Amino acid sequence: QVQLVESGGGLVQPGGSLRLSCAASGKISGFNVMGWYRQAPGKQRELVANIASSGRTRYADSVKDRFIISRDNAKNTIYLQMDYLKPEDTAVFYCYFFDSRDYWGQGIQVTVSS
Repeated sequence: QVQLVESGGGLVQPGGSLRLSCAASGKISGFNVMGWYRQAPGKQRELVANIASSGRTRYADSVKDRFIISRDNAKNTIYLQMDYLKPEDTAVFYCYFFDSRDYWGQGIQVTVSS
């Protein structure tokens, strides 16, 4: 019903920046929540940030001073601007979508290393 297309991952040095995008398509309701989770090897998946169609946002404490999530409701696309990246940010990032059920992107790698 809903398809998610992620982009923007890659390799950056500590202190660098990346911008992730996730575009949703399909049968999308007027209200939904989209966001990003991440999972590092051997670690549990954790919420990074999410944003509702209302504009309400949530951030993990570890990223709230460094990352900004935004969305373009007309395009059903979210963006995660990640600045001042740290090695501990290294993970596979998964786009998330919820209205009547959960949807997940396939995941994109973010690697922060010198």
